[in-house]
Amino acid sequence: MSEIKVRFAPSPTGFMHIGNTRTALFNWLLAKKLGGKFMLRIDDTDFVRSKKEYEDAMRESLQWLGFSWDEEARQSARFARYDELRDKLMQQGRIYACYDTPEELQIKRKRAMSKGLAPIYDRQALHYTPEDLARFNAEGRQPHYRFKLNPGIIEWDDIVRGHCQYEAEKLSDPIIIREDGSYLYHFPSCVDDADFGITHIVRGEDHVTNTAAQIQMFEAIGGKVPTFAHLPLLTGTEGKLSKRQGSLGVRELKAEGVEALAICSFLAKLGTSDSIEPFYSLEELAQSLDFAKLGRAQPKFDEQELKHFNTKFVRSMPYALVKDRIDVDEEFYNDVRANLTVLDDIRIWKNICRDEVVPVMEDAAFTSAAADLLPPEPWNEDTFNAWLNQVKAQTGRKGKDLFHPIRKALTALDNGPELKIILPLIGYEKAFKRLKGQKA
Repeated sequence: MSEIKVRFAPSPTGFMHIGNTRTALFNWLLAKKLGGKFMLRIDDTDFVRSKKEYEDAMRESLQWLGFSWDEEARQSARFARYDELRDKLMQQGRIYACYDTPEELQIKRKRAMSKGLAPIYDRQALHYTPEDLARFNAEGRQPHYRFKLNPGIIEWDDIVRGHCQYEAEKLSDPIIIREDGSYLYHFPSCVDDADFGITHIVRGEDHVTNTAAQIQMFEAIGGKVPTFAHLPLLTGTEGKLSKRQGSLGVRELKAEGVEALAICSFLAKLGTSDSIEPFYSLEELAQSLDFAKLGRAQPKFDEQELKHFNTKFVRSMPYALVKDRIDVDEEFYNDVRANLTVLDDIRIWKNICRDEVVPVMEDAAFTSAAADLLPPEPWNEDTFNAWLNQVKAQTGRKGKDLFHPIRKALTALDNGPELKIILPLIGYEKAFKRLKGQKA
């Protein structure tokens, strides 16, 4: 068996969103599991919308997620190759010029549908007369180009969808070159996949019909047809993926404290028969990959569900995985991690418990009296409530008047971690000094 080779082929026309993150993930996991290669291909044929800032952000996102690539290509550097094969297929009659305007094509589609027919192209362009061509030229029309599908059954065995079959006669000849001469997705993608020896194409199920046409393109250019896996598309909690969810990207999730491995764990198991559980290495996650466990239904992506999962993920992350990102020892980390929402929360705990705090004194006499009632150590999570009850009995205070001055003196914050948890970590000496109004 030849070596497995997959590709992730984003267009740098926007930032990396949750949908193509999932596509990149499944490709990377497949290559890792089977010991194959993962290729990054930049589909930058759209000169108007492609931007370097999007490409740079995409690379940064891939690297942050932990995806490395073995090889790289850029479509804008390969136009000579596309043109070479285009000319060859034109000579063979597999690519032909069409002068229909968008308005004319729309009329044809509506006419076909009114008759109960499939709205496919009628191939009128194959029957132009010299007079037609002269008229188009006089009108200043520029042609677009279509790939001519040969009649017959197009079929393949899809890793996710099983056996797929289309009748070529019921499909439109796909447009592959625009009026301005620029290439659409179909043709360059096939040329690249064939030239670079891509063995498996993993992508969304919105490409299934494209696959039928592209199989004939592979055959026409003499390339080997890859194995396909079409993933069910993500939906939102109310059906269609909302614009917010659809555009939600790695950059936004990273900024909000969502862990890279939490994103990967969540997306890899969403819509499968496996439960969504934390994986703390991509290699381990790759070994769990099983396309047979993917359901056919479109999985629902819920941003809040991901963030709840991230909290679960963070609270069980081993110290070895985070020690280079946090400035605390393992004992302190283990003491506080069950209270974290995102890993960066640990800074708040460290600042309060380990660093010097200048107390904010709302009522110096009250907190000084509270300090005198502090019990001796050792302390645990029961210490705070026992001490607070004693302060309440001695001072007659209750509610916010009781609680808030103590929080401000101990933490210098209006709100934050639970005091019953954090008090033992602050310790008697620091707590006493802060309650007395001293920096500690």
